[in-house]
Parts: sequence; C-alpha cells; structure tokens
Amino acid sequence: MMKRAGDPRQLTVLIGLAAVYFVAGKFGLQLAFLNASATPVWPATGISLTAFLILGQRAWIGIFLGAFLVNITNVGTVATSLGIALGNTLEGAVGAWLVLRFAGGRSAFENPRNIFRFVLLAAVLSTAVSATLGVTSLALAGFADWRAYWAVWLTWWLGDAMGAIVVTPLLLLCFTDSQPDWRPAQVVEAGTLLAGLGLVGAIVFGGFASAELQTFPLEILCTPVLLWAAFRFGPRETAAGIAVLSGIAIWGTVNGFGPFVIDDRNTSLLMLQAFMGVTSVMTLALAAEVFQRRRAEERANSLAITDPLTGLANYRRLFEALEFEMGRSRRSGRSFAIMLLDVDGLKTLNDRYGHLAGNQALVRLANVLRANCRATDIAGRFGGDEFMLILPEETSEAAQNLLQRISEDMENDRQEPRVSVSAGAAMYPQEGENFDQLIAAADRAMYKVKRDRK
Repeated sequence: MMKRAGDPRQLTVLIGLAAVYFVAGKFGLQLAFLNASATPVWPATGISLTAFLILGQRAWIGIFLGAFLVNITNVGTVATSLGIALGNTLEGAVGAWLVLRFAGGRSAFENPRNIFRFVLLAAVLSTAVSATLGVTSLALAGFADWRAYWAVWLTWWLGDAMGAIVVTPLLLLCFTDSQPDWRPAQVVEAGTLLAGLGLVGAIVFGGFASAELQTFPLEILCTPVLLWAAFRFGPRETAAGIAVLSGIAIWGTVNGFGPFVIDDRNTSLLMLQAFMGVTSVMTLALAAEVFQRRRAEERANSLAITDPLTGLANYRRLFEALEFEMGRSRRSGRSFAIMLLDVDGLKTLNDRYGHLAGNQALVRLANVLRANCRATDIAGRFGGDEFMLILPEETSEAAQNLLQRISEDMENDRQEPRVSVSAGAAMYPQEGENFDQLIAAADRAMYKVKRDRK
C-alpha cells in the first residue's frame, strides 16, 4: 500500500503507471474500427485492475492521468476526455473493491470459485461502468451516433472485459507469485510448450494452414496446448500462455487470418474476443483446480512425514532417511553418523509444571536442533521425548562437536523451566550394519551419558 502521496518514490510509481496505461491505451485504439474511441482490444483495463489491487485506491491518480492523456490525444474534447477517464478509473476502482471483498483479492486466481467471481464482478459488471460513461460522453458531445449506441457500447465493454480476463491474471500472478524453481527438465518442457503455442497460433491465426484446412474449426487446436499449461505448470504459466496466444490471435485476425475473419474487422475481433474469453476463463479455472489439488497433496504428504508438535521429521521420515543413507553409504563407502537425544526428566517436568510446559520443552529442543543442523542433516522426533539426528558423511569427531554445541545451547537457554538433554552418537557401519544395531549403539551411548551424570 502507498503511504504518502508526496513521497517521491510513490510519485514515480504513479507517473510510471500513467505512462504504461497510456501506451497500452494507444495500442488498443489502433484497433478501433467502429468508433475512434471504442476498441474490442483494451489491455489497459487489466493494468488498471492490477494497479488498484496492488497499490490500493491511490492508484487512481496514475490511471486517471493515463486515461485522460490517451483520450485527449485521440478525438473529442476536454469534457469527453474527462468523462472517459472518469469511467476508466471507476472501472478499476470498483472492480478491485469487488474482487477484494468477494473474490479473494490478490489470490483470486488460485481458486476456481474466485475466478468465476472475478469474471462476473470485475470483467462483466465493473467494465459496464466504463462503457456506459464513455459511450454516453461521446454521444452527448456528438462523437458517437445515438443510433449506434449499443453497438459501440458492446465493443467498448467486450474490449474492457477481455483486458480484465487476459491481462489481470498475468500481471497479478507475476507480482504476487514467487519465482519458479524449475528443474532442467521443466525448463525444457516450458520451452516446448512455448513453441507449441507459437505453432498452434501460426496454424490457426497465422495463415499457415492450407485453404482446405481453413474450412475446419481449427480454433479447437488452442484447447490442448492450454490444457497442457494448466495441468503441467500453474495459474501463472497458464495466464502467460493465454496472453501469448491471445496476442497471436489478435494479430492474425486483424491481418485477415483465422476462423473469425469476416468483412467487418470490428465484428471479427468481437467474435475472437468472445472465443478467447470463454477459453481463458475455463483454462484458468482448470489451472487453479489443479493447483489447489497439487497443494493439498503436498500438504498431505508433509503431514504424513512431519511431527505435528515440533515440525521436525517424524518416525516414518526418519526411517526412510536412514534406509536411504545406508544405501548411499554402501555405494560410496563413506560412513555417516546418527545421534539420539532426549529431554532429561520430562516426566518430572510434566508433573510439576504441566504437560504444556513439557511440550514447550520439546519444541525448544527442536528449535535448537534446527539452528545447529546443516541443510543436508535430518532432524526428527523419534518418539516421546527422544529425537534423532541423521548426519550424512559426518565423522565421529564432528558428531561429538555438534552434540556439545546442542548441549551448550540448551544450557544457555534462559527460558523457564530449565531443560537439559542427554545425547549419544553412533557411526555407520562401524557401530551397526542395520537399523536396529545402529539405534541400539546410539541408545547405549546416550544412556551412558545419563549414568555418568548421576
């Protein structure tokens, strides 16, 4: 959110926003065939909605300025330009408020239900504000024929609606999502997907298909490649694919290629935009559903291998990791260490201070383990008050040094009640060649420490 209107940095953002809106608006007006101020392609609506959702209501300054400059340098008067700019600004402000209130705000495109709400509230309803104010302003000033009012209104409204549907998801997801951490195979697949989008766009909208093929409904070829993006990637990549394909489709249709071309270029673009709108909404909803399911599966997998109290690995995860390290050690010939730790006198602590204090003691030890572990180490709750550390390719001396640091950190912890730990380490394969032997060796070392303390 913006804090002070006079902040030079925020002023720079608003000026930049106005400039971006101006450029997008000028591009859209290049495709205004029915009326010089009404175009079926208006990406500026998507910019406006995104700006209001990210910057807040003060974004109106940049949007209003950009919209006014677009129209004052086009046709009309200062009065008509002010009326149109007011409609463009209200469109974004009202749409963003509705999305924030009823459609999940910035997370609208992560949930199918919110996507449909976004379309209804921001793409269908709020865009009617701009179309109505804009066309009425032009008609009152004599720049639009009242007899063609609804034709101009439909062109204006559909152009704004498609700007919201195509541009807003792409910009908003790019601003709010973290950068993808793709494996090399995913990078290759993403490149192949982009090439596939280009190929399909060239065949359907680029005039590359033969005259015989052009009599077939080639637009159905758009569906499989967008489904590929929805199933294999996520909402952001799907939105990017839609934007790329939409750009190719608009270029091709304007230049006389594709299944929607007729003698009237404005009507051609209206039919194309209607097709792309339906396709985009359904694909985005599917991508969101896949994203939700994937996230639920990841959460379920995490719960299956995570101790709910401490957030460390649970017994199942420790067992799997131990089996993996044993296999790797047998292949590489390099040993590894494990360490068993438990909280001294946990039962006495529970009896004296209550079980909540006992649980907190376990959490405190878990935090110390996290602070001292390497990225390759695995810390987990072995059971009850016992914890395990798996230390890949670690020496016995290093394991003992780590044990000393953990003990010192627990001693230096000033929280009450005071907690101490006992720990023992064992090396694989020197002190055990299987799971049971290794655990038993670490267990004996830990209880030797307990006995020595008495």
